[in-house]
Amino acid sequence: MLALKILIVEDDNVSALLLKKALEKNHHEIIGIAATGEEALDVLGENDVSLVMMDINLGGELDGIKTTEIINEKYDIPVVYLTASSDEETLHKIAGTNPSAYVIKPFNIRELNMMIELAIFKDKKEKELQKLNNELEEKVRKRTADLNEANKELKKALEKEREIGELKSRIVQNVSHGFKTPLTSILSSAQLLQIYAEKEHPLKQKLVKHSKKIENSVRSLNSLLTSVLFFGKADANKIDYKPSRFFTAAFFNEVLDVVKANNDNEVTIRTSFNNVPKTVKSDTELLYQVFENLLSNAVKYSKEKGNVDFSVSVEDGIMSAEIIDDGIGIPEKEQAQLFERFFRAKNVGITEGSGLGLSIVKKCVDVLKGEISVESEAGKGSKFNVKIPIG
Repeated sequence: MLALKILIVEDDNVSALLLKKALEKNHHEIIGIAATGEEALDVLGENDVSLVMMDINLGGELDGIKTTEIINEKYDIPVVYLTASSDEETLHKIAGTNPSAYVIKPFNIRELNMMIELAIFKDKKEKELQKLNNELEEKVRKRTADLNEANKELKKALEKEREIGELKSRIVQNVSHGFKTPLTSILSSAQLLQIYAEKEHPLKQKLVKHSKKIENSVRSLNSLLTSVLFFGKADANKIDYKPSRFFTAAFFNEVLDVVKANNDNEVTIRTSFNNVPKTVKSDTELLYQVFENLLSNAVKYSKEKGNVDFSVSVEDGIMSAEIIDDGIGIPEKEQAQLFERFFRAKNVGITEGSGLGLSIVKKCVDVLKGEISVESEAGKGSKFNVKIPIG
C-alpha cells in the first residue's frame, strides 16, 4: 500500500490516538488530528492531504457530514467515514455525500486498510472518469463547432448552387426562346419552297428534296429546344400540375397527327379506345408530352412499314395507356437507365435522337402522380404501360 498523508477528524482523543497508531503502523503520515469540522478545514487549507478519516458525530457547528460536503466542494479529497452506527438513517446520510468508504467502529486493522485502499481506488477511478468525461465534452464541443462551421459552408455552397442553377435555367430559356423565332422563319421558308416547287421548275425534285430536309431538321431542332426548355423548368421546380377539362378525341387526334407528320418509316399506328369519356380533367401539356414522346419513339424505332398499337382505356378514375411496337427493343442490361437524361441504348445505331424523350415522359408521369413501366427485349420490340389518375 502507498504511504498516504492522512488527516484524522475525531473528537474522541482515545479513538483518535488509536487510529493514528494503526495508520502509522502501515507507514502512513498523519498530518494532524482535528476535533471539529472547523479545525479540519483549517488544516486542509494549510497542508497537502491525501485522505481524510472523518468521524460523523463531531462537536461544533459542523458535523462530519457537513464538513465532508465542504471538503468535496473545495478540495476534492477522498473521505472515509468513521461511525459507531450502522442504522439505515445514518447510512442514508452517509450515501448523500458520496463518501469514498466508511468504517464501523470498533474497527480492526485489516478492515481499516481495506477501506483505505478502496477509498483511494474509488477516488482514482472517479478522477479518471471525470477526466474522460471532460475530454469527451471537449471533443463533443469541438465536433459541434466543426459541424456548425461545416453547415455554414454547406448552406453557402447550396445557396451558390441554387443561384448558379437559376442563372443556368434563365440562360437556357432565353437562348432556347431566341432560337425559336428564327427556326419558325426557316420552317416557313422551307414550306414555301415546297409550294413553289409544285409548279413546273427545272429543279423541282431537288427543291422538294432539300426543302424537306430543312423542314425535318428544323422540326428536330425545335423538338430538342422544347426538351431543353422543359428541363430548364424542371430544374427550377417550375413544373406544376394545372388540370383542366378537355375533349379526349380532339386531344388524341392532335397527338396522332403530330406523330404521323414525322413518320418517315411508313409505320401504321393502330388505335383502340375503350370506355374513354368524351371529356376528362387533367393537365393537357403534361399528357401531351407523355403520349407524343412515347408514340414518336415507338414509330422511330419500329421496322419500316411496321405496326404500333396504341390503346387507351379509363376505369375507376385511372387512364391506362399501352404502346406496343415491333421495333429494335431495349437490351435488358440497359433498361434500368432508360429514363435517365441523354441516355440512348447501344442498339439505336444511326437513328437520330437526343435521349431526352423518355426522361421527359418520366418527369411528367411523376408530376401527374401516375406510373409507367416497360417490357422489352432487344430485337423484339417494346411495350410501355402508363397509368394516370384523371378527374
